[in-house]
Amino acid sequence: MSLARKYYAVFKVRQKVGKYRVERKLASGGFATVYQALDTIEGIRVALKVPHAAVLTESVLKDFRHEARLTAQLDHAHILPLKNASFIDGHFVIVSPLGEKTLADRMHSRISFMTAMEWTEQILDAVAYAHRQKIIHCDIKPENILLFSGNRLRLTDFGIAKIALRTVKARGTGTVGYMAPEQAAGKPSQRSDVFSLGLVLCRLFMGHLPEWPYEWPTPGYDKLKNKAHPDLIAFIKRSIEMNPKKRYADAEQMLAAFRRLKARSIGFYQTRSRRRTASASLASTRPRRKATPVRGRR
Repeated sequence: MSLARKYYAVFKVRQKVGKYRVERKLASGGFATVYQALDTIEGIRVALKVPHAAVLTESVLKDFRHEARLTAQLDHAHILPLKNASFIDGHFVIVSPLGEKTLADRMHSRISFMTAMEWTEQILDAVAYAHRQKIIHCDIKPENILLFSGNRLRLTDFGIAKIALRTVKARGTGTVGYMAPEQAAGKPSQRSDVFSLGLVLCRLFMGHLPEWPYEWPTPGYDKLKNKAHPDLIAFIKRSIEMNPKKRYADAEQMLAAFRRLKARSIGFYQTRSRRRTASASLASTRPRRKATPVRGRR
């Protein structure tokens, strides 16, 4: 029996896996299936990620052990920690804290400009921290960003993402999505994470994901122009430059640039909002002109 088949499992609701009781399936992708479960010892809910049989090989497991050690070094408020990544009752399971929903789910409803600004800083702060540790995420996208209470975002799948991405690509599946062009060509770098971050910001502020060949202005630009300071627009545009050398060198440089423009971008937006509110209020108080009756001809 192959290693993949030996340790493969499709969990059922109420099934006990070690100290975890499975409650429901949350999602299933090209690499793994994710379940919500109750930690019966700690009394908290967690996420269980179970790799598919076709991807669970000796080589992948070796990579997991290496990446799990790297991920354990990442102690940051906006990076999701791994609670466990090991065999439990003969099944390979990755355990992490359970978020309320993904950013991808949240993007189906309106996100205010101020919330987008707050989340931008959180995400950039997380990736900048990882880049200082010389760790590249390689798969930054809304599906890998979880929302927790208190409006806090946490980036997930550090290390795991690289393995998942490499494995899925090797199987001939997956899409370009948020991947930088040079990364798709097999040459990822910290600038590739910058590109992915830029595309996430396009979704946050414009409501659209630009598509190849990422020509500017992208769909949703008019919406952005009406509320964003020119510096914020230039910031997003630079992040998704096709030429990696024209982007920010890493997320740390990107974060520093964002913090320099943050105050004036918020001030610009608030001024625009006040003017729109005042204009709408003035329009509502103007007396309506009475229609002049039309006399018929005799």
